[in-house]
Amino acid sequence: MPIASQTVESPVRSIEVDGRRYAASVVIEDDGVEHIGHLWFHDEEWEDEGLRDHGSISGRCASEVIEQAAALTMNDLTLRFHRAQVDSRRNHGLRRVTDQILESIRHLNRVSTSMRAGLLEIEDAAGEIDSTERKLHALIAELRIHAGVAA
Repeated sequence: MPIASQTVESPVRSIEVDGRRYAASVVIEDDGVEHIGHLWFHDEEWEDEGLRDHGSISGRCASEVIEQAAALTMNDLTLRFHRAQVDSRRNHGLRRVTDQILESIRHLNRVSTSMRAGLLEIEDAAGEIDSTERKLHALIAELRIHAGVAA
């Protein structure tokens, strides 16, 4: 599994959509095979997390991705902005709980793997496994609170 070695962000340009200005930038990650960029759009008047376009721009190096992003026309950027708006997650609470569940499952696997490899004492690992299992049950019970809630 390739490990990302660096993340680079580069401004592209501003666009105007429905009377509002958005700063477009490309965030590039090196996945060990190629550089993959995603466009982000931030409202220039607000401090927000921004909207990420799920489409990607790939290249052999970061500068190649930056060049491709800079070559996008205003129409291209506007279309990608609209796609990002439509695709943006509306269920932030549900996503947060889901991310916590996935991280807990990964933790459970790391603990179990370390125990089986002899890197952790069985009693210590068993306690951690029990604790993680209780946490997972609590998180799963929390899912129903957030399901279907757009926030």
